[in-house]
Formats: sequence, structure tokens, C-alpha cells
Amino acid sequence: MLSVVIIDDEKKARQALRQMIEMSCPGVSVLAEADGVETGIDIVKKHKPDILLLDIKMKDGSGFDLIKKLANISGKVIFVTAYNEYAVKAFRFSAVDYLLKPVAPDDLSAALK
Repeated sequence: MLSVVIIDDEKKARQALRQMIEMSCPGVSVLAEADGVETGIDIVKKHKPDILLLDIKMKDGSGFDLIKKLANISGKVIFVTAYNEYAVKAFRFSAVDYLLKPVAPDDLSAALK
């Protein structure tokens, strides 16, 4: 089973991603959610997920800040954001995909595969 952690400061966005995963991504389990950089660091260290679904702009920093603080991150990163202008930077941070909000279930499913 593939494990996922969702990090986004918008509760509705986290809920939507979780619901899409539960409905259309068999074999994928959401381990936990976090609402920012600091809570995200704690969750990632605790759960060590296979994949991080990570927003870019959050209240206490950016998804890039989180990745920098987790230098030895073992999971893959998929950015999920409303900002298309950070795509190139995301791939420089070794993102495996970059999804724009609102996320289509088929796009999320394909990214997780």
C-alpha cells in the first residue's frame, strides 16, 4: 500500500484530496494531514510517507521551506497548488508532479501511479 501525507493550510483542500484518494485511488492510504510547514515537518518525520502532497504557499512558509528543512526526505513530492508560476522551481526541488487546484481526480490518480 502506498502511503500519503497531505500538507495544505486550507482544510477544504485537504479534505478534497483525501476524499479523491479514498474514492478513486485503491492501494493508497492517507496517513495524516498537516496545515503548515512546522506541523508538516512533524508529521513527515513521524509517518515517513511514500508521497507528500504539498501546497506551496502556507501560513508559516512555503512547501519549499518544508523540503529544505527535511533534507533527507525519502518520499516523493507532488506539489498541489493554485500557483502555476512555481512549476519550474518545484521540479528543481525534485517534485515528481505538479497539480493545479482545483485538482481533477484523474490527474491525482495518474500522479499517484
